Amino acid sequence: MQGLRAIAAALSVASFAILTCAVALMSLTPPAHADSSARELASYYERHMALDGDVAYGWIGSGQPRRLRAGVVQVGVSQDADFALLADGTLLTWTDAPAAATTLMRDVAAFAAGASGWFAIDRAGVLWHASADSAAPRRLADGVVAACIGDSADYYVTRDGTLYVKGLAHRGQYGDGRLAATDDFVATARDAVAVKAHTGHAIHLRRDGVVMGTGGNRYGPLSMHGLGDKADRWGPIFDGAVAIATGSRHSLAIRADGSLWAWGAGFAVQPAQLLGNVKAVAAGDSATIARTTDGALWQWDDGARTPPRRLTLR
Repeated sequence: MQGLRAIAAALSVASFAILTCAVALMSLTPPAHADSSARELASYYERHMALDGDVAYGWIGSGQPRRLRAGVVQVGVSQDADFALLADGTLLTWTDAPAAATTLMRDVAAFAAGASGWFAIDRAGVLWHASADSAAPRRLADGVVAACIGDSADYYVTRDGTLYVKGLAHRGQYGDGRLAATDDFVATARDAVAVKAHTGHAIHLRRDGVVMGTGGNRYGPLSMHGLGDKADRWGPIFDGAVAIATGSRHSLAIRADGSLWAWGAGFAVQPAQLLGNVKAVAAGDSATIARTTDGALWQWDDGARTPPRRLTLR
């Protein structure tokens, strides 16, 4: 913990103006990031990606990042593949090397990937979905500003703040009390601006900065809400947030002052500050990846039990 405090102290002089610009930029484009608060980071179980400028890097588990390709504006991962959105709106995916990438769709503004396949929000705000075994995406909804694919349910948010859900419901994933799946997407929350989901649980960020959670909560990703089993209705778990992320058993939030807060497996059940001057965060299985306003990239491999290590992009 002394090492962590030293890192936080060293970073305390970074400019808050940079964070403000980052948050403003996120509000201008559809923030459809699976388990990450921003376009520049991605994490899903043991697979991770990060942007350095327009260059995408990728790594597995606690390994070191390796350069993948340039010309990228958003990165994403599923359990078995990497994804990259190019500056011209082309969405690509590959499993081994970017040289063998497949073009999934064009005219894309943002995307999300996960267990059921991938979402793409086009430049007109139309949401498209393709399953993992589908060759072509199908149109789902108009006026979409955020989307997320979880392990058991998928979510999206429209311009008026309505949150829609479809998928498994046995762990309370819908957040409206139902425990049976529906055939179509149904609205279960209002005033949402972002949504993240993972293993049987989901969190969303309301316009007022309150983080709401629902679903499975054996390990604390929803803090005290339904702790020990599950919560089948959306409930407040944190406030003052401007960005959120969630992993398989823990969740994170960034406040307007740049402070990063964490709770769940590897951390305390109650949210506790982890680091300062953070502009983006992503969560995988047990990993947490954060970028600070000075551009440094940090990874916690096992929650707060060990200090983070600084990652080198080369």
